[in-house]
Amino acid sequence: QCLLSGSWRSDTGCRMVVSALDKDNRLSGFYLPGPAAGGSELLTSPLEGSQQDTRLVRQPTFYFTVNWRLREAARTTVFLGQCYVDTNGEETLHALWLLREVADSPDEDWKATR
Repeated sequence: QCLLSGSWRSDTGCRMVVSALDKDNRLSGFYLPGPAAGGSELLTSPLEGSQQDTRLVRQPTFYFTVNWRLREAARTTVFLGQCYVDTNGEETLHALWLLREVADSPDEDWKATR
């Protein structure tokens, strides 16, 4: 369990679709914005990452990056988290995210990361 391949939906309606993990536990797929993202500027965006080997760790950690395909801006998001399996076998992902937008200059750098 806790193989990230498949389709996952966030609390805000975003969805990530992950292809099968390769032999090195790398993953790829795409991220689809949900209604909470607002507007039509967000397009389906590629994602790639990795997770711990589930043969070694029952509730593995993972990361993936999304390089957003946007009409007007450049952004990259990193998700870092863990997959949990409850006593009923239900899988849940808990993750932190970091969003980086393009800054026009080093003076603007402070407001480019959320």
